Amino acid sequence: MDFYFKQFEHRQPPEPVPYSMSRELLYQYLATCNLTLGIWYLWWRWTYALNYDAMWFSFPLVFAESCAFIGSVLFTFNLWKTKDEPRKPAPYLIDECVAEDSPEAGSGRPISIDVFFPTYDEEPELVRLSIIDAQKIRYPHDIEMKIFILDDGKRPAMAAMAQEMGVEYITRENNIGFKAGNLRNALEQTYGDFIVICDADTRPFPTILEHTMGYFRDPNVAWVQTPQWFFDLPEGERLPVWLNRKVGKTGQWLGKVAEKLYGPVTIGQDPYVNDPQMFYDVIQRRRNWVNASFCCGAGSIHRREAVMEAALRSYSEQISKEQVEVEKQIRKITKEKQVDKSVSDNLRQELIFDTEFTPYKFHVSEDIYTSIVLHSDSERNWRSVMHPNVESKMLSPQDLQTWTVQRFKYSGGSIDIFMNDNPIFRKGMNLKQKLMYGASFWSNLSAIWNIIFLACPIIYFLTSIAPVSAYDVSFYLHFIPFVLTAELAMMIGTWGVAGYKGKTNFLSFFPVNLRALWTVLRGRKISFPTTPKERQTGTFGHLVLPQMLVFGLSLISMIYAWGSYFFGGYGNYSMGGLIFNSFWTLNNMMAMWGMIAAAYWSPPPAADTEEESGTEELKYGI
Repeated sequence: MDFYFKQFEHRQPPEPVPYSMSRELLYQYLATCNLTLGIWYLWWRWTYALNYDAMWFSFPLVFAESCAFIGSVLFTFNLWKTKDEPRKPAPYLIDECVAEDSPEAGSGRPISIDVFFPTYDEEPELVRLSIIDAQKIRYPHDIEMKIFILDDGKRPAMAAMAQEMGVEYITRENNIGFKAGNLRNALEQTYGDFIVICDADTRPFPTILEHTMGYFRDPNVAWVQTPQWFFDLPEGERLPVWLNRKVGKTGQWLGKVAEKLYGPVTIGQDPYVNDPQMFYDVIQRRRNWVNASFCCGAGSIHRREAVMEAALRSYSEQISKEQVEVEKQIRKITKEKQVDKSVSDNLRQELIFDTEFTPYKFHVSEDIYTSIVLHSDSERNWRSVMHPNVESKMLSPQDLQTWTVQRFKYSGGSIDIFMNDNPIFRKGMNLKQKLMYGASFWSNLSAIWNIIFLACPIIYFLTSIAPVSAYDVSFYLHFIPFVLTAELAMMIGTWGVAGYKGKTNFLSFFPVNLRALWTVLRGRKISFPTTPKERQTGTFGHLVLPQMLVFGLSLISMIYAWGSYFFGGYGNYSMGGLIFNSFWTLNNMMAMWGMIAAAYWSPPPAADTEEESGTEELKYGI
């Protein structure tokens, strides 16, 4: 079968950003200055700069600014320090990976590793590519490694392919728990000391085990996460090539002129902002120093003992929690102060019988949920490691519909955990770990205040009512130092990783995030759809109607306000207010435009456009 990504097989993953102590110290200095200025700015906003004549407008904005500042504080803490775990030689015997008092200590047997490929409806030929690469995994010692296809689709073609390739095949009668249930079913039928979790499209590199297994020499390391890398991200087309394809030679010439004046311009480069380097190389990697890097599923290696122990503890906690709730209802009905011991014992037995033991929580975000359970296990003090180097490659969403489904699932799963089993209130985690998890969950609530940030300049332009006491010198003296230090700190803190697209994407993400929040608040479950591995045909303008509305209102209101100011129309605008809100609006419009353009993006034709355009020198990355 001819897959679209065959043309990208030659690509190599990026190297992790080299650590620099001087850059880290500079970031910490700038971040400290920014937080200090932020506190000063918010104090001034709450005490001196509210517009008391329009509190309906002024209060929501200062509330949004305060919520965003809390997120900045958490993000600053997240980026505070880089501390990579020292790499150690890959172990051979299980004795090298367990504590001295472990039953396995002294057994002298080689370790065993299971590689899991959960699948549901992916094409067998796609999974074949993953299995071929998994069979190339090398290890410096002679150990037992088995590859398993976990087929929730119960497909004869997949079973036949597994037999043909000499790998194990596991299926089940139902799909309870979806991916988490699939993993649990596999754990019940396998015995490897360590488990490599892959998605159906995960293509592991030969080095994945020899580079990561050494971390497990520490008997407290429960899992190792490796960065996910999407090797099929669109590289885009340089502007002259794109214009030549659209309008011909004249367009190509205009594109060249534009690039002479402005510099290189690339159209269609990663339109959905799927590149995960910011998340793995910056956010996750910098959680190592407080043991708070969480599991992200594909590309992770787990210690079976840790998964099973954490599951048993979670199982016990769940039964105890349900027993307390039921006994509370019994006391309410019977008016008794205490439930009879025999009734309590029988109730517990029934709960044990009715509650399923689940090594991987049946949850749309089973990976982060399992991380929370392990990190909160105070008796074992399990550790996680974020390995900095890419050790596999996989496929990214290739259209806005697929991207929306995936982001809704991620956001909804995180919000559901935040609302119903918040790790901040769990016993076992230390304060630093709680702050790190808090940063992740807080960001998923950002749509609440992002809507305010999008609406405020529009309201000002249409009404000339300011949400602050005045856009005067005092305002700019408080606001500009705060914003400038924030941008400088962000630039230094994320040095080597592009971040602007991620920030605009974060703002334009508000409709999906709001829908996820509303779904959880109504008590609805977030679904478990698999992510399509092929581009869905058509355009998806209906998915960006909210962004179109914001873009249109922003543009129209800005034109209206400037027209009123110069031609004496309605409103009492100030030049300072118009300039400030115009920059604000342009930033919002650029964020919305990126998502709108993504809805109509399609990959360029497979034909050799370089030969047709005669612009061979304009290759991506040059």
